[in-house]
Amino acid sequence: MTRPSRPGLLRWGTSLVVLIGSAFALRALALIDSTGLWSDELYTIGKSFQPSYEALLAMLRQDTHPPLYYTLIWLWGQLLPPSAVTLRLFSWLAYVFGGLVITAQAGALARQQAWARPRLALAAAALMAFCSPYPVRFAIEGKGYALLVLLVALAWWWRQRSQWLAYGLSVALAALTHYYGLFLFAATVCWDAWQRRPRAAFSAALALIPALVWMLQASTYLMRSGTGAWIGRPDFALLEDTLARALGFWPLPKLALLVLAAAVVACCGLQRELADPKQEKHAGQKIDLADSSGLIPSMLMVVAVLMISFWKPLAFSRYFVVLLPAFVPWLAVRLAALPFNARGRVGASVVLGALLCSWWWHSFSELDPSLNGHGAREADQFQLVSRALAEESHRFSRRERLFNLSDQMEVAAGRMAQPARSWGGTSELDQVLASDALPHHLWLADSGDAKGARPRLTVLRRRAEGAGYRCQTAEIADVGASPYAQVQRCRLVTPLHSEHR
Repeated sequence: MTRPSRPGLLRWGTSLVVLIGSAFALRALALIDSTGLWSDELYTIGKSFQPSYEALLAMLRQDTHPPLYYTLIWLWGQLLPPSAVTLRLFSWLAYVFGGLVITAQAGALARQQAWARPRLALAAAALMAFCSPYPVRFAIEGKGYALLVLLVALAWWWRQRSQWLAYGLSVALAALTHYYGLFLFAATVCWDAWQRRPRAAFSAALALIPALVWMLQASTYLMRSGTGAWIGRPDFALLEDTLARALGFWPLPKLALLVLAAAVVACCGLQRELADPKQEKHAGQKIDLADSSGLIPSMLMVVAVLMISFWKPLAFSRYFVVLLPAFVPWLAVRLAALPFNARGRVGASVVLGALLCSWWWHSFSELDPSLNGHGAREADQFQLVSRALAEESHRFSRRERLFNLSDQMEVAAGRMAQPARSWGGTSELDQVLASDALPHHLWLADSGDAKGARPRLTVLRRRAEGAGYRCQTAEIADVGASPYAQVQRCRLVTPLHSEHR
């Protein structure tokens, strides 16, 4: 027999889901300026906030990404003052709209299934799209991942509805935002052609042409050995890191617990008899969910990227955020189709509550200084060093461009005055050391963990000590408390080149 509906309980559950999702989204917004910009975000500033669009395009021809996201940020900077807050606000808006599209897609797919419950699918998709660590992590990051998720979600939305003009436009925009958008829909073209869907395949293939043209003109830079050198070949660490972005810390034990909980629910928490005698009659009305959601093409892309990565490494855990718009609706509909009994509903609620609690902590662990204790993101602390050395005249770093961009953002935020001098690099340090009047103090700085920063600091330190300076780790308030702010103070002891005169 069909269970009687409980409208009061449904309304309460819907309100709770909206409240939880809003809490995650609003907390992310409240933390938008709690941490300094890390290196990739500073590169976004340097690339996007150009004086002219021609200058922007000239810079992007020597970059590893297509131009759409940076073009939109350039336009965004014409409307709002260029700052860390406005940069990250763009991503937050994309995160919100992307989550809404993913949630709506899950509900639409559930309504096409014979036994999935649309309300439950909507709730599950909303919690995953707004609360899981993957989307929250990029919700306030000055990179194009939140925009990519939105555009891919729109593409799956229009593909499922056979709206080929809108589908092609979404595919073109996704491919021009990130090359993983190009890879994803290239795999989709192959899949749709294999399934004899000429209009779907042709629409996406045509839409990929602009991104392919851009890739071709940038191919010299993209294919050189140093491009993407930070990406390693596929290994177990790639899987573990990707799972950690999706599930939170300790992903493998957490995944094992989820599998165990699923097994227990399957054993004790599901109804053994059909709730409706008409189920078999309507079973043939089910759509191929993995196909319609985009999950099959997404998995084909993953396989292709992993295979290519053994020759040219491409597989990087943060790039797999492109899978969310297909995976979340698919999983939400599958969950909504499970015939839970009373025990199953209680067990599923307990598991969901525990998962949300862990997500509340892990999603914000690098966004909230009160959680990580140092206020750094991605092991970078340019902001702190900029403020600590704002009044010093002789500041040098191998990453001087990033420090100058950090200064620019701190001045725009009103947290420091305009420095008298810009940061200098290796050549500027050599010029100072070759001058007749050596300054009494030099400051050498870097951002990152001590092991990674040491080689870059050593290059500058050897030059300074060769000219008669003695360099020591600086004891500066706040800087010393951060493991990612590397500053050395060099005091003039013996100006060697003056002894030879």
